[in-house]
Amino acid sequence: MPSAAEIAWLIPVLPLFGALITGLALISFNRSINRLRKPVAISLVSCVGLSAAISYAVLAEQLSGGPPVEHLFVWASAGSFTLPMGYLIDPLGAVMLALVTTIALLVMIYSHGYMAHDKGYVRFFTYLALFSSSMLGLIVSPNLLEIYVFWELVGMCSYLLVGFWYDRDGAAHAAQKAFVVNRVGDFGLLLGILGLFWATQSFDFQGIADGLANAIASGTVPTWAALTLCLLVFMGPMAKSAQFPLHVWLPDAMEGPTPISALIHAATMVAAGVFLVARLEPLYSQFPSVGFVIALVGTITCFLGASIALTQMDLKKGLAYSTVSQLGYMMLAMGCGAPVAGMFHLVTHAFFKAMLFLGSGSVIHAMEDVVGHEPVLAQDMRLMGGLRKKMPITSITFLIGCIAISGIPPLAGFWSKDEILGNAFNTFPALWFIGFLTAGMTAFYMFRLYFLTFEGEFRGGDKELQLVLLSAAGKDEDEEADHQEAELHESPWSMTYPLIALAIPSVLIGFLGAPWNSRFAFLLNPAEALEMANSFSWGEFLPLAAASVAISTAGIALSVFAYYLNRINLNKLIVQRFPSINSFLANKWYLDLINEKIFVKGSRKLAREVLEVDAKVVDGVVNLTGLLTLGSGEGLKYFETGRAQFYALIVFGGVIALVALFGVFGGS
Repeated sequence: MPSAAEIAWLIPVLPLFGALITGLALISFNRSINRLRKPVAISLVSCVGLSAAISYAVLAEQLSGGPPVEHLFVWASAGSFTLPMGYLIDPLGAVMLALVTTIALLVMIYSHGYMAHDKGYVRFFTYLALFSSSMLGLIVSPNLLEIYVFWELVGMCSYLLVGFWYDRDGAAHAAQKAFVVNRVGDFGLLLGILGLFWATQSFDFQGIADGLANAIASGTVPTWAALTLCLLVFMGPMAKSAQFPLHVWLPDAMEGPTPISALIHAATMVAAGVFLVARLEPLYSQFPSVGFVIALVGTITCFLGASIALTQMDLKKGLAYSTVSQLGYMMLAMGCGAPVAGMFHLVTHAFFKAMLFLGSGSVIHAMEDVVGHEPVLAQDMRLMGGLRKKMPITSITFLIGCIAISGIPPLAGFWSKDEILGNAFNTFPALWFIGFLTAGMTAFYMFRLYFLTFEGEFRGGDKELQLVLLSAAGKDEDEEADHQEAELHESPWSMTYPLIALAIPSVLIGFLGAPWNSRFAFLLNPAEALEMANSFSWGEFLPLAAASVAISTAGIALSVFAYYLNRINLNKLIVQRFPSINSFLANKWYLDLINEKIFVKGSRKLAREVLEVDAKVVDGVVNLTGLLTLGSGEGLKYFETGRAQFYALIVFGGVIALVALFGVFGGS
């Protein structure tokens, strides 16, 4: 009987097979297949479920000490050049496979309830299966070239899902923005991959690291070129994992259905960038300056996302900027030379962020019955409040997620975030301080989201406020929904079950990374785990952990006084006193405006100028050539008389002209 690792190639193939069959059926028998909603959903969920079962078996084998397994075959060859493809199973891949299949499975179950009345139900499930397959294929890829293939497939699927409601202008624009911004990063990634192959003649991760080290030592590749190639490759993760300044696509991606927001933010697209940096750790560890750049970018992203989240009133966008901030923490860990800490935070974050997004979807699902389906109304926290009484499961799980992401022990977020801050303190103290401040901001804005949504009195019946919000968003005022009499209610079991399932690891999984005996580290890097256990000191751990918990508690306390007890009026205290700062944060550091003016309008201006050159110069040359040809043809047609004497006369005249010409020039 083959081991789980031997059949691990089925993990990405099963969802791909289901997606291809359903997709072909949609193309060929659209009406018929759209009537088979439940059978299609069950079949695709089963495909992902089987992938999850194999993934758990693979993870169990790695936990029991099984060796890494790599199966390769020659995809292409020319002379001495061979291009291998195949799959690789190791502890890092096993963890990611189990994580992605778990989140994807729960998201698909949740989608059955959330998308129940959507006309694109079958298409959505097909995209979900294809998205999951692409990410799983990326994880098992044994070299950079194969990763790039699946990297682009992940990007394509995100484009399809962000723009799933393509008839909405916002969704169409968000999909285009995600596509364009990621092309910028992917262009750098492709250049870096090709450059590394030129320098090392390898696409293999360890082969690239060893080859580049040898090339630098022998002098065939200068150090500056190696650094450039490393940074070019990092551009791919910068875009995929929404790092400054290529983060701008991620908040806009909230225009897609909420289940896909959960999948993108928890386990697929944004996780791909962090995973790739972890895969390339043997390469990046050779260059401390590259590590510093990664840590610096991560720290800026971390602080930027948290600061913008402070002012967001859209529930999903508040969570989106929270994801940007948490991804910054992961990159900070990678830059500090602590990929295990970064991956551990990726795992813990995946569970509580998926739960938070699915919880927001549950809230929006209920709000749509009251205020209508316009996102401006259904997602605005100014129209929420008091939902805890009507939606107890959603509110409890959302609260657990808020506590976890705030870094309050013993929930999962505390252990992973504290490990990152500890590594940053020992490596780059200045960057640690910024991450430390961000922890307090995170706790504040997350409990702000919770209190505005679930506590206080319900504000959704305020028609005047609805009209104001619609007007501010440039919407028609006839958007007063026909659902004003509907009652708020808890979501169906298909939506609440995944929330409960995600709440359990959000509470417990952090214990796997306890620094005095990190079983997570022992799985990914036994040598590092042993060093951590031997060097662990309560005298170092407790002060940093206490400081982290203290600032998070302070952030929660400020949120309680401002939004629950209403004892502090932050509008008077901060917003009115410092309007420029509030405007700066509310306008997202003006980065979207800068991109609009420089890149969008600039590229349009350049395109218009190129069009002018094309119309006046290129077309002018072409038209002139045509006119000359036409004119010469019109003139020469009179020489076509059909008389031999006339042609002989022309030849004789030509000969006389040539003799005269040679005579003149020959004499000179």
